Amino acid sequence: MQRRNIIRTLLALASVAALSLTTTFAHADGPQLKVGTMSGPDAQIWSVVTKVAAREGLNVKVIEFNDYVQPNAALDAGDLDANGFQHQPFLDSQIKQRGYKIANVGLTYVSPMGFYSKKFKSLKDLPEGAKVGIQNDPSNGNRALLLLQKYGVIKLKPGVGTNGVNATPLDVAENHKKIRLVELDAAQLPRALDDLDAASINTDYAVKAGLQPTKDAIAIEDLKGPYANLIAVREKDRNQPWVKKLVAAYESDEVRKYIDTQFKGAIIPAF
Repeated sequence: MQRRNIIRTLLALASVAALSLTTTFAHADGPQLKVGTMSGPDAQIWSVVTKVAAREGLNVKVIEFNDYVQPNAALDAGDLDANGFQHQPFLDSQIKQRGYKIANVGLTYVSPMGFYSKKFKSLKDLPEGAKVGIQNDPSNGNRALLLLQKYGVIKLKPGVGTNGVNATPLDVAENHKKIRLVELDAAQLPRALDDLDAASINTDYAVKAGLQPTKDAIAIEDLKGPYANLIAVREKDRNQPWVKKLVAAYESDEVRKYIDTQFKGAIIPAF
């Protein structure tokens, strides 16, 4: 009888151990989600997010890109489940141009755009006829033009640059120094800085080029504005349970602390 009880106890313990092991693996091997982002600071932050998400049963695989066009195309095509790299004006312009059915489901961080120069300490120092690089995509090019206007380098036509109307170089109404606006892909601007008098550079590309926005920028955006980056999913997925978990993982205290300590003000949590 005693031996029979010992055997029962051992079998019960084995069952509990097996159940515990199964639960552990199920927790770690939840549904795999492919999330697209930019290489550099974005990917660094998402590496922390994946660890937080794993504790909630989400198996997140981060796919890195090096330009701003592919992540939305991949998401719309179903090659990604979500992406996190863009702000709302950029997403709006992509939806308008390409008809994507993509929705904003949560905010990530703000990274103020700045102008950089290897020749001058201020935009006010730009000489007549200076070559100034700006992004060739509608939303970021608009940001650059608004920043040039803010610092008194140009003046735009009334009614452009805000309220969903992106400004282009054709909308410059006043240009006393006759600066030449050179439109380039955002990824090319850091490499073109040697050939330009100044250039507007998105923070992720600036950091990858060894530039510190709060230290090296000769002009920089205000922190308050519409340019907080976001997490996007297909509209049909926005109410899926994993979406809420993914957003909560990004908006965790652990991720906030990482952003604050790692980037020291160059990137600021928007949640």
